[in-house]
Amino acid sequence: MALVVQKYGGSSVADAESIKRVAKRIAESKRAGNDVVVVVSAMGDTTDELIDLAQQISPVPPQREMDILLTAGERISMSLLAMAINNLGVKAKSFTGQQAGVITDAVHGRARIVDVVPARIRETVEKGSVAIVAGFQGVTQGTNDVTTLGRGGSDTTAVALAAGLGADVCEIYSDVDGVFTADPRIVPTARKIDQITYEEMLEMAASGAKVLVLRCVEYARRYGVPIHVRSSFTNKDGTIVSSSLSRTRADGSEEEPMEAPIISGVAHDRSEAKITVVGVPDVPGTAARLFEVVAQADANIDMIVQNVSVAATGLTDISFTLPEQDGPTTMAALTAVQGEIGFDSLQYDDQVGKLSLVGAGMKSHPGVSAKLFGALRDAGINIEMISTSEIRISVVTRADSLDDAVRAVHAAFDLDGESEAVVYAGTGR
Repeated sequence: MALVVQKYGGSSVADAESIKRVAKRIAESKRAGNDVVVVVSAMGDTTDELIDLAQQISPVPPQREMDILLTAGERISMSLLAMAINNLGVKAKSFTGQQAGVITDAVHGRARIVDVVPARIRETVEKGSVAIVAGFQGVTQGTNDVTTLGRGGSDTTAVALAAGLGADVCEIYSDVDGVFTADPRIVPTARKIDQITYEEMLEMAASGAKVLVLRCVEYARRYGVPIHVRSSFTNKDGTIVSSSLSRTRADGSEEEPMEAPIISGVAHDRSEAKITVVGVPDVPGTAARLFEVVAQADANIDMIVQNVSVAATGLTDISFTLPEQDGPTTMAALTAVQGEIGFDSLQYDDQVGKLSLVGAGMKSHPGVSAKLFGALRDAGINIEMISTSEIRISVVTRADSLDDAVRAVHAAFDLDGESEAVVYAGTGR
């Protein structure tokens, strides 16, 4: 008997009929002999609607109250799903994040899980019931306040519960058939990836691939939880995210592939902005002070480029990218220390896009960079910034050129599949 944790996103439980369809899938898994724990997101656009409602009441609502409000969405879907499963003759009980033992820090709006104590979930499963857990939420250890985990929090909840329960697999259900070599909404011929390593998936998630969020993959890698990304709309096999690309032979031994793919996929991100600090004194300690200020503004920096200083002036320019939502506060923080640091001016650009080419095989194959830059050249796309890791090359381009860039690079590396990919509910989550 396997212990399976399943997570269903908002598009999978968008309405009553969708909830009934998901309930049937869960009941079938239970009747097949599995122990099943389910993590569920809010229905459809419920979270966005609650945010809009709050902003009609207060332009700047207290974050603690926002967390209490936003967790209502998952509580609605968890209870409705439990009802639907019980109607099918399978026992099911629903639990909030607090009841499930999801303990977080005290950062409202984007709390991090610090511990999982799933005693009630384990007891429920041992008694033969399906446990339904509200995703995206937890509770602080000290004050017992309700918290939310930020974007993709239900994915993280599912993996954390799988780790805490010692589950055999964590199945992440969405409206696509797995992880693809590019966003199917931009590249309809994108190919489904059968297997991908944690490291490659981390790079894909960090680079904008939305099927899994970064924190979810980080948690899975840390605790060795295999993830199976699947569609709730079909019964097709999806994508396995694990520590290696090995396959299991009939005798149970592991078979390593003779040659792993050079490139896993092309990811893109429209959510970043670029700040350029113009005329920075090129002396020791200036960059350190500059990025201390950025860190104090609680901004996550992605790419950094520093120009060669002009000999006559001793000044240089430093550009970096960060999440667009962090742009205004970071600009304000830097403006406040302009006199102290001594730079000339700031430039802000939110019309940029990032493209990333990811693949563990590129570290042992020369010519990948040349092919990437050649494809962008041939498509007439200018590169503004470049960043690399051992298994990733990222470039910043104009936002209005990003879709063309993704298609050009995807074609250059022959990543197309044999048939068109399908996004069943239109969200890609």
